[in-house]
Amino acid sequence: MAGTSSSLAAWLTTAEPQSRAQARLGHAWQGFRRLSRNPTAMAGLAIVVLLIFVAVFAPLLATHSPIASGDLRTERLLPPGPVFWLGTDDQARDIYSRLLYGSRLTLAVVILVSVIATPIGLAIGTISGYFGGWIDRILMRITDIFLAFPRLVLALAFVAALGPGIENAIIAIAITAWPPYARLARAETLTIRNSDFIHAVRLQGGSSLRILLKHIVPLCLSSVTVRVTLDMAGIILTAAGLGFLGLGAQPPTPEWGTMIAQGRRFLMDQWWVAAVPGIAIFVVSLGFNLLGDGLRDALDPKAAR
Repeated sequence: MAGTSSSLAAWLTTAEPQSRAQARLGHAWQGFRRLSRNPTAMAGLAIVVLLIFVAVFAPLLATHSPIASGDLRTERLLPPGPVFWLGTDDQARDIYSRLLYGSRLTLAVVILVSVIATPIGLAIGTISGYFGGWIDRILMRITDIFLAFPRLVLALAFVAALGPGIENAIIAIAITAWPPYARLARAETLTIRNSDFIHAVRLQGGSSLRILLKHIVPLCLSSVTVRVTLDMAGIILTAAGLGFLGLGAQPPTPEWGTMIAQGRRFLMDQWWVAAVPGIAIFVVSLGFNLLGDGLRDALDPKAAR
């Protein structure tokens, strides 16, 4: 077993990889080794892994229904105890179970917004930086318009136009999230578009589309990935803000921002109703920030040097 592990490590760290797949796996392994030497990044990774675990196994971990109301006469606004571990809300629903199911919604929002916004930002940024000229001016002025408004305000405007609901909230957040990725991808593209290897690909007859997809976008991915990870905390806060204002997930959906909004009336006496989802938002946001800082050192070549 030890020999197998050492041979695998040697295969991953070799200075002369035999294939592109081996080179990519070796690069990923080196990045993970740098990440593992950062204790705060590993703490953030542990929080994110715990979020994923809780979201996947929420039906098994929950002790009560996250939606069904309990006995309003005897189970309403109960403090944390042996039956209701984190207490109950004003509808006698178990906060612990709602918190677990709310993690599913939080993770879904983060993933969907990242999947939608990242390709948009990468496409606009790389096209703008590669072609330049009037294409660059038009795309960057559009980007500047989006950047001129605070993200939450712009998301509120889109949700108000589309209507309340978690689906529209995801679309609104994704629409407001792509401009920083476009700016970053453009800056990276400007530094490499006139490189010798790009000229060599052009001389070999490579089209602009091939150069963008095969050479420029992969080089921009590491920096954009770091930025996306750092932005995930902002995405969570924006989604929670929309839910708090009643424009995100609608009751009785267990969404953390909505749970805080429902519990703010009882903050002085039954503090746990609003405090528990607030702590969850804080911990998860902190986890993504810590992980993003670690990834910046592990994946960004300039930071690694």
